[in-house]
Amino acid sequence: MSKPGAYTRADVVDTALRLLDQYGLADLSMRRLAAELDVQPSALYWHVPNKQTLLALVSDQIIGRAAVVEPVTDWKVATLAEATAIRDALLAYRDGAEVVSSTLALGLGADAALERIRAGIDRVCADQAIAQVAAESILFLVLGQVWHEQQRMQADSLGVVSQSVSTKPEDARGETANSGNSAEFGIRLILDGLEKKLALKHGSR
Repeated sequence: MSKPGAYTRADVVDTALRLLDQYGLADLSMRRLAAELDVQPSALYWHVPNKQTLLALVSDQIIGRAAVVEPVTDWKVATLAEATAIRDALLAYRDGAEVVSSTLALGLGADAALERIRAGIDRVCADQAIAQVAAESILFLVLGQVWHEQQRMQADSLGVVSQSVSTKPEDARGETANSGNSAEFGIRLILDGLEKKLALKHGSR
């Protein structure tokens, strides 16, 4: 078996991400990861102290692989583009939304997702509390919808979902006419609402 020094933390995370995509979160265990790296499970703790930390690193990797968005002047267009890039990154990996959502809930990582969404909002909203709520609302909408899609895909593959609500892989990847439309519409509603609130706030001065 390999020694702990024979691989890096990056190797551990990359392997965990590959196993996540292959087997899903439920079957991503430290024992399976150690077997894949050809080491004893205890050797993994040289690089990650526990599974929660490992999943946080995997979450950061998923968000870090989101496409870079080209700069645009319109803050709403920029925010929607960032949210879409994050959505696509989550969909690229099996159970991606669940992993990132749990990491955020525990405060262990994936902060870049919120920072990317806030970047456009911060251009027009000086109130940090409002900007935070708006960005979180968009991120939670994206996470919830992708989680819903991925759960349906998994259940559909097992034949336990009604045909009326089944989700095909091409639907989740955005290859059909209606894919992502509900998420985009919801994001636009939040942004439009924020824009109106800011206009009213400025008009009352």
